[in-house]
Amino acid sequence: MVNDTISDILTRIRNANLIKSQTVSIPLTRIGKQISAILEKQGFIESFEIFSFASDIKDQSTVESNQNKDLGLQNVYREKTDKAHLEKEPENLLKKNKANSEQLLLNKRESKRKNSSEKIVIYLKYQDRTKKPCITNLKRISKPGLRIYASYKEIPKVLGGMGIAILSTSKGIMTDQEARFYKIGGEILCSIW
Repeated sequence: MVNDTISDILTRIRNANLIKSQTVSIPLTRIGKQISAILEKQGFIESFEIFSFASDIKDQSTVESNQNKDLGLQNVYREKTDKAHLEKEPENLLKKNKANSEQLLLNKRESKRKNSSEKIVIYLKYQDRTKKPCITNLKRISKPGLRIYASYKEIPKVLGGMGIAILSTSKGIMTDQEARFYKIGGEILCSIW
């Protein structure tokens, strides 16, 4: 079990950048989702999505390949039924598709109940030809053993404003620029440039 989720998130992103990976998965937490949203808004990452993986299957590639196979079979089945019964019996086709979609929804709900773990998949951003990562460095500032707080006047500018600091304030997680604008201080979680 990880005691410091923010350090874990930053380390996973840093390691993925070092091997020039296109994606990185992090555990779904409220703070992880907020940090991912800030990174996307500031242009450090392409995007992020939330996925649900079954905890029985350890290998992520197995899960993705099984999902792709299932989707492919469903699409082939739909295409065949659409072409075969489109002109003959449109009412039966609608009933079958409705029944299939209801069954898929029930299966999804059931799978979420059965030991599923949700992850955030972050799509990293690189420069065009050089494949240089947009995130140069990530640094954890406030740690569980030593918390660092600052008023809005004392919030440091990262690389003279080229990077961002992420703060935990009374109004939620925000960047250093937003905290200065709203004149709110808080705990300085990390800096990214």
